[in-house]
Amino acid sequence: MIEYIKGEIAELFPTQMVLECNGIGYLLNISLNTFTAFNGKQEGKIYVHEIIREDSYTLYGFQSKEERELFILLTSVSGVGPNTARMILSSFTPSDLVQVIADKNEDALTSVKGIGSKTSQRILVDLKNKVKNIGITASANVSTNSYTGTSAIAEEAVAALVMLGFAKPASQKAVSSILKAAPGSTVEQVIKQALRIL
Repeated sequence: MIEYIKGEIAELFPTQMVLECNGIGYLLNISLNTFTAFNGKQEGKIYVHEIIREDSYTLYGFQSKEERELFILLTSVSGVGPNTARMILSSFTPSDLVQVIADKNEDALTSVKGIGSKTSQRILVDLKNKVKNIGITASANVSTNSYTGTSAIAEEAVAALVMLGFAKPASQKAVSSILKAAPGSTVEQVIKQALRIL
């Protein structure tokens, strides 16, 4: 089992990163929070969760052990797969998600694509006591680098949304309307807004 990988960040996208360690490039599926934490950095240490199936071997990467623990807890809930868990972790920071669960905020969870009322209720019931043991702390080292060029932001945001499973035309429409309303938004802000309206 891989605990973490430390190396050079060869590629970084809002939903994936390639981390090179000793000449091997590891493709990791990441949340938007992890993307934000590593954006602009040349190297990093990423905590890993492996999902091995008959037909695939997939690595998920996280900025912290706490975020990884939340991912594992989310995927333990019936009806929540790895991509849905990653979508939830892209919509909320780990501390916000713990707060949502503590407050039994069903509306916040159902605002995430793929989460219906029954699934959100299961998450709130199943994880209510479990999240207390994680010890989430607010990440003070998360960078919020701004991007220049609205078209570059739009392209990156649309590509990320398509990788998360949204249709390209709907993603383009959502991103376009967000950037029209707030042209100074970073790619992270655009994607987070789009996740709430798609």
